[in-house]
Amino acid sequence: METFRFIQPSPILAPFVKHYWILETDGIAPVSERIIPTGFMQMIFHRGDKMKLSDNKLQPQSFICGQSAGFTDLASTGKVNMIVVVFHPFGAKAFFPMPMSEFYGIDVSISDLSDNSLNELKDRIYHEKDNNKAIALIESGLISRLRIFDNYNRKRITAVITAINLKHQSSITSLSEIACLSYKQFNRIFTEYVGANPKEFTRIIRFQRALYILQNTPDINITELAFDCGYYDQPHLIKEFKSFSGYTPYEYMAVCNPYSDYFS
Repeated sequence: METFRFIQPSPILAPFVKHYWILETDGIAPVSERIIPTGFMQMIFHRGDKMKLSDNKLQPQSFICGQSAGFTDLASTGKVNMIVVVFHPFGAKAFFPMPMSEFYGIDVSISDLSDNSLNELKDRIYHEKDNNKAIALIESGLISRLRIFDNYNRKRITAVITAINLKHQSSITSLSEIACLSYKQFNRIFTEYVGANPKEFTRIIRFQRALYILQNTPDINITELAFDCGYYDQPHLIKEFKSFSGYTPYEYMAVCNPYSDYFS
């Protein structure tokens, strides 16, 4: 048996947290999934058995998952009971003082962070069996950590993310102009807030856009899909798809239904 649900954040956290999701299984049937880049950082709390990575290493009990430009396979090792906080692209920066680029491509165990309040929250979540109460604990913990952004930079990054979401392909130069920053300053500030540099992030969002179109128009011609998403040509789309998912678009649709975490 498997249960899965989304929970929306409170209004005060909604500008920074996209949603929470909870997955529970009884452990009878194994669970496996290929994790692909979504454009979001996440904070994950395992309250059941840990998940196993493709290299046979176990995920930490509770950890922060940074932006990623590759895929990995996960498999359950028993009962799954996990709560995941999904941040908006720049949202995690509101709660942590370090540059988000420090989490890029890795899972950082909360136990390894010198952060007493976060470690205390981790322990309380682990022992709280009621999902609604666990979400309330997370919300309370995040609100207590909510820092005041540099308002100018927050507005800049928000405007840039909006432009990336609306336009199929934006040059880094044009994005730096939207942010009213020099090319070098823009790269530094964007990477600090989002956790991936602008070039890498726009690649991820272009891939997520392709997934969203396939999700809604599964019979679209691949050449048309490449054009609609801003790829140079069909080989470019296929190369990027394989880089992010391990599959060509047709192979991907053969093994699972396309779904965009970012645009859905």
